[in-house]
Amino acid sequence: MFNKLFSIFIKDNNVECEEVRSKYGKVSNVLGIAFNVLLCALKILVGILTASVAVIADALNNLADASSNIVGFIGFKLAERPADEEHPYGHGRYEYIAGLTVAFFIMVIGFELLVSGVEKIITPTAVDVTVVSAVILAVSILIKLFMCAMYKYAGKKINSNALVASSIDSRNDAISTLAVLGSLIITKYTSVIIDGYVGVLIAAFILIGGVKVVKDMITPLLGQAPDREYVENVKNKLLSYEGVLGVHDLIVHDYGPVRKLASVHLEMSCEEDVFKSHEMIDAIEREFSEQMNLHLVIHYDPISVNDELTNELKEFISNAVLTINSEFSIHDLRIVRGIDVNIVLFDLVIPFNVKFNEKELKANINAIIKEKYPSFTSNITIDRNYSACN
Repeated sequence: MFNKLFSIFIKDNNVECEEVRSKYGKVSNVLGIAFNVLLCALKILVGILTASVAVIADALNNLADASSNIVGFIGFKLAERPADEEHPYGHGRYEYIAGLTVAFFIMVIGFELLVSGVEKIITPTAVDVTVVSAVILAVSILIKLFMCAMYKYAGKKINSNALVASSIDSRNDAISTLAVLGSLIITKYTSVIIDGYVGVLIAAFILIGGVKVVKDMITPLLGQAPDREYVENVKNKLLSYEGVLGVHDLIVHDYGPVRKLASVHLEMSCEEDVFKSHEMIDAIEREFSEQMNLHLVIHYDPISVNDELTNELKEFISNAVLTINSEFSIHDLRIVRGIDVNIVLFDLVIPFNVKFNEKELKANINAIIKEKYPSFTSNITIDRNYSACN
């Protein structure tokens, strides 16, 4: 159904194209503006007829949603601007900034409605419900559920957190309107005035939704970890190339939902011709740019495949660090041989959620190595897992 709806406005279905993706975002927000303005007008009419602050609150919530859609439309419009000298990575993060502005609107409206609801609790006034007002509110619930599904469809199709957030907001709006309708019916048949309390409840829904949108939009701006599925796809694709023996230190930088840059370390045999390895790396970078729209920079880590002692130490230390913590791992292990003392150098990867004393941890690992290999001492670099790919 939604595929047919969007096909009326968008002829090209290739959402990997930034222009097509932007069209999905803009069409979704234009439809949202139309629906929300209609709902606002209908609910204000019902609010006047019933003298209900909860209905008026719900109407203003729809007005805030329309304002959010306008901001969302502008955000998609700005985000599609090409890269320039001042913004060489493009303008994709405008979408996140638009989401933050939407959250601001939501929070302000929520606070105003909270104040109105409290005032109505302190000084309650009678409300009246008619068949017409009840039908209008019921229809508005169905429209909001339709919008929820529409935003969810478009948000998943173009991987937009902003549209997914709008879907959640529409679902909450439907619940809020259902609560308003229930309060009117309860008041009509029991004479118990709960209008103000429902208004406060709706305000709480709006404020909670605003906080969630803030969190969803700030996280990518701060530099969130990439999606695990995305990381696995990148890792598996890298490992599929002939000559690639290992992958680590993958770091993905998000400059918008469809604009990503990344760097990664590839382990390749040092016995291979260096020019051949370099050509392979160039080919991998080109293919990632063409096939995944990912600008990838690869660091070449030559490793010794045929040195038995290096392989033996790598296996031993890998198992040793697992006995300390099952989430630990190592990479970039190499040996520097001396006359009396040999040094084994490697990076120890520690998740961010693990607390540790660096000095004690290194001393502990060094002692484990010396017990098995007395002539070796360790030089350990603490590394962090930036993308669950170490």
